[in-house]
Amino acid sequence: MTSASQPLAGATVAFDLDGTLVDTAPDLIGTLNVLLADEGLAPLPLAEARPFIGNGARWMIERGFQAAGQMLTPARSQALFDRFIDHYREHIADESRPFPGCESALLVLREAGARLCVCTNKRTELSVALLDRLGLSPHFDAIVGADLAPAIKPDARHLQTAIAAAGGDIRRAVLVGDAAPDAGAARAAGAGLILVTFGYTAIPPADLHPDILADSFDEIPDACLRLLGACGARTETL
Repeated sequence: MTSASQPLAGATVAFDLDGTLVDTAPDLIGTLNVLLADEGLAPLPLAEARPFIGNGARWMIERGFQAAGQMLTPARSQALFDRFIDHYREHIADESRPFPGCESALLVLREAGARLCVCTNKRTELSVALLDRLGLSPHFDAIVGADLAPAIKPDARHLQTAIAAAGGDIRRAVLVGDAAPDAGAARAAGAGLILVTFGYTAIPPADLHPDILADSFDEIPDACLRLLGACGARTETL
């Protein structure tokens, strides 16, 4: 049963990580640029490389090298991926920071009774390490990266796995994300979809047709209430 004091009791809010909870672009692109420099290639500007984030490190590396004028063979891609992970692990939170208002919104959602989880195409060990460093891990009932799901976003099974790991029900769940993989996963799973406008995406978030578009974390708790309010189901589609 829900109550006035906990209107989101029984609901689950899943969050993407890179570009949604945390501005990780400086450290991710910084590591990519280390690889490019080691290979004698020019670094990529942050703004150019930001849309490469969101489908996992391997995809980002391949897109980054393609933008620098080189196509990667599978063997070279694997070697670069291994080097990327080693470097990134050591520099995972040099400059990465939660987006403004993130932690306050998480606290409000938990106080309203919601379960919270992370559903990210980042590897789980790296996701946990980053969230630990930033002090955000205690807010989440589950953190499910690419390696803990049968398939990664936009596959519905990734979101379904994350919601289940948090003890939630996909029928009363919302995914907060920033890009096409999030939109695809939420729609395929039948969950609500909130997209933020400040993340990493080559496609304008509005063109992905979320239920609600949010310009800041200050809007997230109310957006979740509108979609997952005390009636026990999503109440509004915008």
